[in-house]
Amino acid sequence: MDTPWQRLPSDLAAAMRPRLPDAVQAIVAGTAPAFAASGSLGAASAGKFERDVHTAVRVALERFADLAGTGEPALPPRIREVFVALGAGEARENRGPELLLGALRTAARMLLRTASQSLAEVRPVTVDELIDLADATSAYVDELAAACTDGLARQLREQAGEGDRRRRRVADLLLRGGAPPEVLREAAGGIGWPAPDTVVPVLLPPDQARDARFRFGADGVVAERGRDAVLLLRAGPRAERAALTEALQGRDAVVGPALGWAEVPEAVRLAESTRELAGTGAEPVFTDDHFAALALRGEQGALAVLSARRLAPLAALRTGQREQLMVTLESWLRHWGSRTAVAAEMFVHPQTVSYRLNRLRDLLGADLDDPTARFELLLVLAYREKALAIVDGTE
Repeated sequence: MDTPWQRLPSDLAAAMRPRLPDAVQAIVAGTAPAFAASGSLGAASAGKFERDVHTAVRVALERFADLAGTGEPALPPRIREVFVALGAGEARENRGPELLLGALRTAARMLLRTASQSLAEVRPVTVDELIDLADATSAYVDELAAACTDGLARQLREQAGEGDRRRRRVADLLLRGGAPPEVLREAAGGIGWPAPDTVVPVLLPPDQARDARFRFGADGVVAERGRDAVLLLRAGPRAERAALTEALQGRDAVVGPALGWAEVPEAVRLAESTRELAGTGAEPVFTDDHFAALALRGEQGALAVLSARRLAPLAALRTGQREQLMVTLESWLRHWGSRTAVAAEMFVHPQTVSYRLNRLRDLLGADLDDPTARFELLLVLAYREKALAIVDGTE
């Protein structure tokens, strides 16, 4: 099968060669403004980009001249790799193919002008020769574009594979637990996360792993475990309850508690216990709604989290003052708010009870009027010694 350049006149190469240096400069100057206008080139990369383009244009023009009148393939491997590398460089600079392909279209027009003017300077050019030149330059630049897009696609695949590997490593480190902070910080930085603080685990059916990666993108990492998939979300708007309630509709999801990165294994285990206790359904199930039930089943992790959350407002108090208020609060809850009964049990004046309860109301606010919060406070205070150790950070 004939190549488009096989029909080119045999004297084209000799006519073009004296004009090639000027043509290279003209094409580089004609294509660079599109990149500069896009703002895609930083100062550090602008010089290297210009050198790479200059080399690519020179190689392309010399090769086109060599092809005239031959049936050779457009790009032998060593030349094709120049343009594969150019496309790969665009991907590494986080630029898409649009600018590069636009520059190639500009280069095609300038190449046709250079070739036709070169011939016209040495002899008359026929209409058929101009048509053949147009066909050949178009086909040749299509080959250059194919090499560039191949390089860009290869680089994107490589980067995606490396990105997947890094995200799997972060998920593995979080799920296994016990990683040194500096190791986790480095791994998290590799996927664009700041140092992990709070992480929210979500248990999903295994067939939803791919969808979770797509839906939550840079905000989460996914580990596939056979029996389920675990989505680990970094703290932020997409990890808040309202957002998760909407995003996880109809997905049989169980949302674990938001805990520090070092406690992710415990958070996942609590989510698993919640799934056993409450099952799954169209609405996502939140472990936060089941701490009391889990604690009553002997789940020490649930009691620990519940204690830390319910007693957090008391954490800044001195140990003795906190113990005094906790004893008063427990008695008040057991006696259904009777200050007289609390005073009698504690052998203090009712006004002392009133003072302590006013202090508790300042600290706990509306929790003292919420039935669920009151029950959970009573449950926590039934294990007061353990709760104190949790609040003090000694457990």
